[in-house]
Amino acid sequence: MPLVSKLIEKLQRHPKRVVFPEGNDPRILQAARQWVTRRMGAPILLGERAAIKASAARLDLNLQGMRIIHPAQSEDFELFVDQLYQLRRDRGMTREEARSAVQDTNYYATLMMANSQADAMVGGATRTTSNALRPLFQVIPRHANAQTASSLMIIDFDEQKVGSDGSLFFADCGVIPDPTAEQLADIAVTTATVAHHLTNEMPRVAMLSWASQSDSQHPTLLKVRKATELAREKAKAANVQMEIAGEIQVDAALDAVVAEAKGVTGPVAGKANVLIFPDLNSGNIAFKLVHILAGANTYGQIITGLSRPAAEISRGSSAHDVFGAAAIVGCQAIDRRLLYRTV
Repeated sequence: MPLVSKLIEKLQRHPKRVVFPEGNDPRILQAARQWVTRRMGAPILLGERAAIKASAARLDLNLQGMRIIHPAQSEDFELFVDQLYQLRRDRGMTREEARSAVQDTNYYATLMMANSQADAMVGGATRTTSNALRPLFQVIPRHANAQTASSLMIIDFDEQKVGSDGSLFFADCGVIPDPTAEQLADIAVTTATVAHHLTNEMPRVAMLSWASQSDSQHPTLLKVRKATELAREKAKAANVQMEIAGEIQVDAALDAVVAEAKGVTGPVAGKANVLIFPDLNSGNIAFKLVHILAGANTYGQIITGLSRPAAEISRGSSAHDVFGAAAIVGCQAIDRRLLYRTV
């Protein structure tokens, strides 16, 4: 069963509130309608009420079960202005700048999460990546065990038995252009944590490179080797259970026959479900190639390393993509003890 189908069932048992900053976008409205129809919780749409209603009317879409908030007219507006000002004034933000920022639906959605008025957030449908991410990085603190905020893409195959029953976790694909070894280690641990939370499988993490366990002293390989050792140390310190291999080529990580031919052994060889790329170029190119050439479902960017779940989706996302990303961050908001009854 595809991952998102499994997550839908979990959210039907434990419904969540997901806030969408671009509430009048047709794709958001269609995804929100699915959320209500499938009884997964309450979508929160931000924007001008009249504009949202007009968009829904054009789609012949029922808004029942959805909450609509116009930030500038909300009862929490002044509270959020004060909170943002207090949070950012040491960085030079004035109260008037805070007032202007809170009128932005991305800031308002982020502050709703910070105040536990929403469980998760899906933004970016009409914004550039930097504009969508800035409020999250300014307002939401890092997770206790994370020093780095990054992102992952979930590649979900309907049929193929790779990764976790057809699901692969790619990182980082959207935030850090050239991560250091320390950042790569952080990315590996935070991505593995999300993978485990969503699948309940042991994360088998491949620290990818252009060579597998080589004797070369090339700087790019040295970085991945160092990141691998640091990730093991971080995982142990944080009590995160994961298997990790590096440096390793992607074919040896995913194909057991290739791994054997290349003499690559261990619990990750041919069985990886988490792929950590050495830089943003390779990660971003890889997931888009898989999406286009293999026709796989792709969901994200899922932001990792923050204490609240959020997704920054592509402006090219479909309603299907939006709904999948919402299901992922919604499930991240469910206490793990409730997700898996055996835990």
